[in-house]
Parts: sequence; C-alpha cells; structure tokens
Amino acid sequence: MSHEIQEHHHEHAHDCSCGCQGDQHNPFEELSPVLDQYADIPGSLITIMQKAQELYGFLSVELMRHIAVETHTSIAKVYGVATFYTQFRFEPVGKYLIMLCQGTACHVNGSKQVEEAVIDCLEITEGETTADGLFTLNNVACLGCCSLSPVMMINDDTYGQLTKDKVTHILAELKEAASAEVSGLKMIENEVTV
Repeated sequence: MSHEIQEHHHEHAHDCSCGCQGDQHNPFEELSPVLDQYADIPGSLITIMQKAQELYGFLSVELMRHIAVETHTSIAKVYGVATFYTQFRFEPVGKYLIMLCQGTACHVNGSKQVEEAVIDCLEITEGETTADGLFTLNNVACLGCCSLSPVMMINDDTYGQLTKDKVTHILAELKEAASAEVSGLKMIENEVTV
C-alpha cells in the first residue's frame, strides 16, 4: 500500500503550477532564503516580490506562479499586487535602468529636455531597452528629489540638476564603463582558454 502511495505521490509531485515543468532543479533557488524568511508572515507578499525582482530583474509569469505556490496565495492575488504597484516590472530591463522624473518640479526645470537628450543619445523611447541590452528608459511620476530637479536615477545612483550636456556625459561614461567591463571579461576568458 505505501508503495502505491509513493508511486502516486511521485507521479504528481511535479504536477504544480510553479513553472518547474517537472524539472527537479528549482529555477528560483536564489529566492528560497527569502521565502523561508517571509512566506508565512502575513502582509509580506510585497517584500517577497521586491526581493524576487532584485534577484531576477523582473517578475516573470513563472516567478509569480512560484511565489504564489510558496506563499499559499492565489496567482491572481500575486498578479494583482504586481500590476497595482508601478515598481514591479514584467519584462527584462537593461543593465542600467534609467528612471527619469517627470514630477512637477522636474517638469518645470526641464525634464523634457533631459528626456530628449536620453532619447537622442540612446535611440530609445520611454519603456524601451537599447539593442545591446545596456539601458532601459522609464519615466516616473516623482523620485522625491525635488531640490535636485531635474533628476534621474540610474540603478541606485541619483543624478540631479541635469542638463542635456550633463546627461550625454553621464551616459557616455556608463557606456565606456560597460565596454571596459566586457573587454576585461574577454581578456580573462582568453587567459583561461590559453
């Protein structure tokens, strides 16, 4: 009898909706410590989703399913929270996420000209990512740095009192840093293969 139960259990062990598709490997293993800490704490869904986005860059459908299963929450609730808050993303973003403030102070002090400089320099518009995957541009309602207006954040760095020239310089420096990083990695790869 117990053999039948084990077979039956094994047969359905991966018949879940977390996105693992029967794969024994958990594709979201890096999230396990977060889930261990917060999954059973009421009101922690946003924290879990924030940590998941930090780890994976965005919330895929599979990741949201996994969170729903692990927190014993419906996928509808997870998706509802994710779509309600603008901080959550559903598509991969570039290495450098540009959040350009369009709040009142920034608007009055030239955020549209700053946006034009970004668009001209990177050849992308709002919500797009450059072909090389380096930059994504998102306009946001307010970054809370009004005294620095116009302002943008690139990842965790804040840049204020922006002008077109200043923006062009910042983006050029980031492009150069990314290029140097790629070149350095290629040199290391070549050393390892020699």
